[in-house]
Amino acid sequence: MAGPTGHGGSLGAALNDLLRTQVTPRHRLSSYTAQHWHAQLSQLTATHRGYQALEEAGLDVTVRTLLNWLSEPEYNVRRAYRDLIRTAYENVALVSAEPIPDRFTHSGFEISGWVTTGRDRRRRGTRAAAPLRIDGSAGDWSEIEGLWMVGELTDDDFEDHFIDDVIVQDIGEGTDGWTFDGGSYSVESR
Repeated sequence: MAGPTGHGGSLGAALNDLLRTQVTPRHRLSSYTAQHWHAQLSQLTATHRGYQALEEAGLDVTVRTLLNWLSEPEYNVRRAYRDLIRTAYENVALVSAEPIPDRFTHSGFEISGWVTTGRDRRRRGTRAAAPLRIDGSAGDWSEIEGLWMVGELTDDDFEDHFIDDVIVQDIGEGTDGWTFDGGSYSVESR
């Protein structure tokens, strides 16, 4: 039975596409675009979560002060308070990534596309050459997971770490390392 499949112009892009079919990456809520401290404060004070974020950021003012700020957009608010408001706003606007589940790192992968090791260059996943099968469970996923959680897992980083930390751990270094130099890849989770 075929599992989820990711597609992309590089191995890293296909891996990222596959991962995003299974978990939500770190992202910014589209409704949080305010730039001015007053607009940010107004949006934060409209929800319980916003009040909680203000408290967690360290904003400690009286209700009267808060009402004064909300009633006058040009109120002279000290920079330190504007910074706390901005911090709280960003904390609410950014949604953490879901952790990479064990079912992903332990599922096994079938890679289709150009694969090169030494002089052996084959288009895998065709009649002439089966997909490259990787177990994945023996790999070290810590770098990939770390970059994913902070929203910095680029396609290039994913590919580099997947080769070094997962493929090499599973099937070895290859003749002269592994190269995925094609323009189209699919990665299926088994």
